[in-house]
Amino acid sequence: MRLHWRCCRSAMPLAAVLLSVFLQTGAVQFDAHFEAAQVKNNVSWAKEDSQINGKLKALEAKFKKKPNIIYILADDIGFGELGWQGGGKHRGTPGPGLDDMAYQGMRFWSSYAEPSCTPSRVAIMTGRHPVRTGLTTVLWPGQPDGLSPAEVTLPEVLSAAGYSTAMWGKWHLGEEPAHAPENQGFEYAYYGLFNGAPDMWPDSDTVAPNSNPAFLDFPGVEAYKEDTGIDLSVSAYVGRKGATREPIEGLAGKPGPKRQDAFEEESITQILKYVKEKANDAKPFFIYWATYAQQLCGVSSHMNEKHVDRLNSQASMMAAHSSYVTRLLQTLKDEKIAENTLVVWISDNGPMYAFYPNSGYSWLKGGKGSVWEGGVRTPAMAWWPGMIQANQDPVDLLQITDLYTTAARLGGALDHIPSDRVTDGVDQAALLLLGEGHGRRTKIFHYSGDHLGALRRGDVKAHFLGGASGGLPKMEAYNVRRDPGEKYGEFYPYLWLVTPISNDVKAHKRMMQKFPNRGSEGPASCAK
Repeated sequence: MRLHWRCCRSAMPLAAVLLSVFLQTGAVQFDAHFEAAQVKNNVSWAKEDSQINGKLKALEAKFKKKPNIIYILADDIGFGELGWQGGGKHRGTPGPGLDDMAYQGMRFWSSYAEPSCTPSRVAIMTGRHPVRTGLTTVLWPGQPDGLSPAEVTLPEVLSAAGYSTAMWGKWHLGEEPAHAPENQGFEYAYYGLFNGAPDMWPDSDTVAPNSNPAFLDFPGVEAYKEDTGIDLSVSAYVGRKGATREPIEGLAGKPGPKRQDAFEEESITQILKYVKEKANDAKPFFIYWATYAQQLCGVSSHMNEKHVDRLNSQASMMAAHSSYVTRLLQTLKDEKIAENTLVVWISDNGPMYAFYPNSGYSWLKGGKGSVWEGGVRTPAMAWWPGMIQANQDPVDLLQITDLYTTAARLGGALDHIPSDRVTDGVDQAALLLLGEGHGRRTKIFHYSGDHLGALRRGDVKAHFLGGASGGLPKMEAYNVRRDPGEKYGEFYPYLWLVTPISNDVKAHKRMMQKFPNRGSEGPASCAK
């Protein structure tokens, strides 16, 4: 953390500013753009931090512990899919419980994830863009790569600050034991290794009613293992810190069209039990629920519900997931810990159209795998009765890495974030607790794998293009506030931004030179 003396001296006592900044950031090493923002806003942010500290101190005095934190990461749900964004029953994907959550708290209209599932999971677990970690691609069964144990995960940071930690859902950050959640900071984990596709490989003709086979010529689990050496007979585990993981028995543990349905039902049962057990515990808890909603498998019990598009199996998954979220929030209320529990829901990327009409949807251009708005701009909500004012719809920027740093801030764990690497996540406690206009992010770097594909700078988003340009900047710019669908890209009207954008990218790259990106790590190089 770099402190800039001359910017603070005249506005308020130096000691007060230094104390506030230290409490706010500890020794966290942020990217260049946020370092500059801290200098520019140090006085106003110090005042905000004083308000936030007061709110959190009063809450801790009431409950005798730090706030509980629950992060729900959904799958392939695009901007506009939920009812509060114009989707829901109008598109055949009703989720009334999710809409209730959104209106009871904060609805984010400018929230962003990484462009695909493994990268977004890297981002939420490390607070870093995946390019920094060496894990930039979507993992498939049999691949040796995974999240490096040298990365410091959110559950590790919160555990060090006294939290109980548990996860349920789609891990998708590596198959090897060194990559597993029980060895990455979680005390308990009920998790699937892969994305949703392998669940449909053995029975690809049952994806949705009247649909064509989604995965042609798959030879079967046994033949696949004999041919490739890749074993799909177990795809889900129960893991406990310090113990050998155990395969999940029954439908929830083996690939098949009914696995996700069984897995999700068991997950919510366990989550509710965990919440009840921990409600009066002396330690706060952190839950990471990486739900399989939405994937290719449907949920038979919700397939014929009102407004559900029966052909789209993901619609029934949305309906089921919405009901599970309702049960979770009600349990928090029943246990009288809702006021001391932050719940954030966000999707990992935009929709995957490859299996349309069995798919999610976005009103925006692009989809999963792209840095167009449809690939990276996703719905998100935050719910915290008594702490987050209800029915807010801020346009402040939020990026999925921010959830890491914000949780550490709320949990009193900033000092446990390592300073020998760049943390991309911005502390957004001010946005949550003080409302619209208090967000602390003004820029987002959008990576596609290890390629910097775009930069959002305020309302303007520049896409970086390849190919020859005759010396002209290789970019196309959109005002995504005015043009969220990215329909009217221009270059020449934004010539005035060429130098500022170039400077932003150069500063970002210089920070990468100072703190080099990690290389890809397989099991042979996974020593902690």
